[in-house]
Amino acid sequence: MGAEIAKCLTGPVTRKDGYLVTKDGVVTWGFGHILRQAEPNEYDSKYQKWRMEDLPIIPEDWKLLIDKSCEKQFYIIKGLIEKATEIVHAGDPDREGQLLIDEVLDYLGNAKPVKRILLNALDEKSIKKAICSLRDNHEFLNLKQSALARARADWLIGMNLSRAYTLAAQRAGHRVTLPIGRVKTPTLALVVRRERELENFVPVDYFTMKADFEHVNGVVTTNWKPKDEQRGLDSEGRLLDKNIAEGLTQKFSDGDASSGKVVLYETAEKKESQRLPFSLSALQVLAGKRFGYEPQQVLDTAQRLYEKKITTYPRSDCDFLPQNQFEDASIILANLAQIADTKLAQWAGEADPKIKSRAWNDKKISAHHAIIPTQEKCNMQALSELEKNIYFLIAQAYITQFYPVHIYDQTKIEIEYKQETFVTSGRVLKQVGWKEVYGAEPDDKKEEAQEALPAMKKGDMVEYVSAKIENKATKPPVRFTAATLLAAMKEIHKYVKNPESKKKLKDVYGIGTEATRATIIKELMTRGFLVNEAKKKNLLPTESAYLLIDALPDEMTYPDSTAIWENNLHLMVEGDAELEQFLHEQIVFTKLLCQKANDSSLPLNGEHQCPRCKKGVLQLKNGKNGAFWGCSNFPRCRATCDDENGKPKEMPKLELCPRCKQGSLRLINGKNGAFWGCTNYPSCMATFNDQDGKPNLGN
Repeated sequence: MGAEIAKCLTGPVTRKDGYLVTKDGVVTWGFGHILRQAEPNEYDSKYQKWRMEDLPIIPEDWKLLIDKSCEKQFYIIKGLIEKATEIVHAGDPDREGQLLIDEVLDYLGNAKPVKRILLNALDEKSIKKAICSLRDNHEFLNLKQSALARARADWLIGMNLSRAYTLAAQRAGHRVTLPIGRVKTPTLALVVRRERELENFVPVDYFTMKADFEHVNGVVTTNWKPKDEQRGLDSEGRLLDKNIAEGLTQKFSDGDASSGKVVLYETAEKKESQRLPFSLSALQVLAGKRFGYEPQQVLDTAQRLYEKKITTYPRSDCDFLPQNQFEDASIILANLAQIADTKLAQWAGEADPKIKSRAWNDKKISAHHAIIPTQEKCNMQALSELEKNIYFLIAQAYITQFYPVHIYDQTKIEIEYKQETFVTSGRVLKQVGWKEVYGAEPDDKKEEAQEALPAMKKGDMVEYVSAKIENKATKPPVRFTAATLLAAMKEIHKYVKNPESKKKLKDVYGIGTEATRATIIKELMTRGFLVNEAKKKNLLPTESAYLLIDALPDEMTYPDSTAIWENNLHLMVEGDAELEQFLHEQIVFTKLLCQKANDSSLPLNGEHQCPRCKKGVLQLKNGKNGAFWGCSNFPRCRATCDDENGKPKEMPKLELCPRCKQGSLRLINGKNGAFWGCTNYPSCMATFNDQDGKPNLGN
C-alpha cells in the first residue's frame, strides 16, 4: 500500500530502509499492531502464576509495549514523525485500521497536525482522488474509541475468564487450558448446541393435504389450511393423526351437492430490487455455498485482488456504494465487457449504466463501501482459479446494479369448502430484470415463476375434484459449515436466548467484525475445538469443545451479551456510546463470571476421587521425597497420600470439620506440637488440640 501511495505523489520515488521518499513527502508503514497490549505478568510479576485469588486482573492504566518483531520499524516511524511537519494517517478505513496508527501516534505523544486519508481501492485514480479529499484525523476519534473498547474488552474477558475457568477445570482433574473469548466462545457454543440438537432429534411424522378445485377458467391446486381448533395438531400446527386426514378426505368426497366458494382472490404487483453488492461476510457466505471455499480463503483471495488493484477494499461490512462513484460505472462495465470467454462480458455488454439501483446511498456509507471491481482492467488469464471465481462473484454483483428491477404479479387465493379452508398462491413473471444475471447460475435460483392461476374473483363458485394426503417428516437441523457459521455470526439475533433481545438485535451488526470472523473460526479449528467433517465440510465439536461450553454459564455461551456489546461498539462509532461506560460494564461482567468460576463444580476427570473433599481427583505428582498422590483441588484441599504400586494408598478416614462441614480434620505438626486443622484451609481456619491421636472437639 505504501508503494502504491508513493507512486501517486509528485516526483521520483526513492526507496530507503523502511520508508519511501517523494517530493510531496515521505511514506512509511506498519504491519499489524506495532504495539501490543501488555500481558498480566507485565503489569505485575505475581500474575505469572495463575491463581484464583488474583482474579479479576483489572489494569488501572492500560500498558502498550513495542512488539519485538516490529521494533526496527517502530523506531524508523518514530524518527520520521520527529522530523515531520504534518502527518497523514493512511490506516485501513475501519476501526482496527484507525486504532493501529492512532495508538502509535498517542504512544509517541504526537502533537503535530494529523490528516486522514480513506483508501477503498489501490488503483491510481482512487488514490489520487483520496489524496485530494484528506480529512482531519480528529473526525475519526469515535472510530478509535470503538476499537480501543473492543481491544480492552477482549483483554478483560480473555485474560481473566481463561484463567478462572482453566483453574476451575484443573481443580476437577482436567489437565487443560480453556481459552475463552468474548466472540469465539459463543461462536463455538452455536456448533456445540447444534450438534446436541442433532443428537436429540426425533423425527415427527405429519400429514398435509392437497385438493384440486375446478373453476370455469381452469383447475386450481390448493393446500388444506387447518383451523387453530382442529383436532390432532401439534404445537407447530402440524397434523399428526392420519385417521383424521383420511376422515377429512372422506368428508370432502361425500356425494352431497355443496360447492366451494372463493373467499379471497388478491393479485398484487411485486418488485424485487437488485441484489446488493458484497460486504465481506456476504461474499464469504456465497463463495462457501457456490464453491465450498472456507471464509479465510475468501478473505485472503479478496485481499490479493485488492493488492492487484482490480477490486476495492475487502474488509468491508457495508454493502452500499457512494453516489460519487456512480459516474465510474460506464468505464467499469466497458472493461468487464471486454473479458473474453466469460458470462461477465455478455452481462456487462447488456447492462444499462444509466440505471441507478438502491445500492447508491451515501447515508449507508461509513468509512468504506461494498466490494466492487475498480477501473483497472482485469486479465482473467493471469488469475488463479480461486481468484477468478471470487472476482467473478464481485463483478456479477456489480453488473446486477445496472439491470432493471425484477417484477411479477403475486396472486393469493382462499377457498372455503365444507367448513374447511384451502389456500394457494402463484406468481406471473412480468419483467426478469436483474435475475437475468443470477438466473444463469443454478445455485442462485430462489423461486421459479409459477404458472398463472385461473382468473377468478371473490365470490366465484368452484367444484371439488379430488384430494391427496401427503406423508411428511420433520427434518433435523443442518450442521454448520465454516460459511454458514460465519453467516450465523453475522445474523446473531436469530440465536439469542432472550426473546426481547432477539427483537432489539434484529438490526445488530452481528458478533465479531468482517476482518475477524474468519480468523475466529480458523482459530477454533487450530486449537482443536472444531474439526472439519471429511468431504461435507461440516464443522464438528471435539470433546474439548463440550468441556469448555459445559463449564461456562449461559452469560458466556449464549450470544446475547456479546451481540449487545457489539452493537454498543457500533454506537460508539456514531458517538452514541461512551468508552468508559462500556468498559465499566465489561469489568462488572468479568467480576461476576470470575465469581461463578470460583463457585463452579465441574465433572471430575480421573480414576481416583479425592476421599476428603469429593470435589477433586487424586493425581500422581513428584515431590522432594519421591512420588505421591495429591488432590487436584489444591489449595482448597490439601489431601495427600503415598503411592502404592502406581495407585494412591488408602487414606485414613478423617473426621468431618464441625465448623465448615466441608473439610476434614487432619493432624498437623506445628511449632508448638501436634494439632488438628481443617483441610478446607484457608477458607476455614478451624483448629483443635490433639488428644491421644484424635481431635479434641471440646476446645
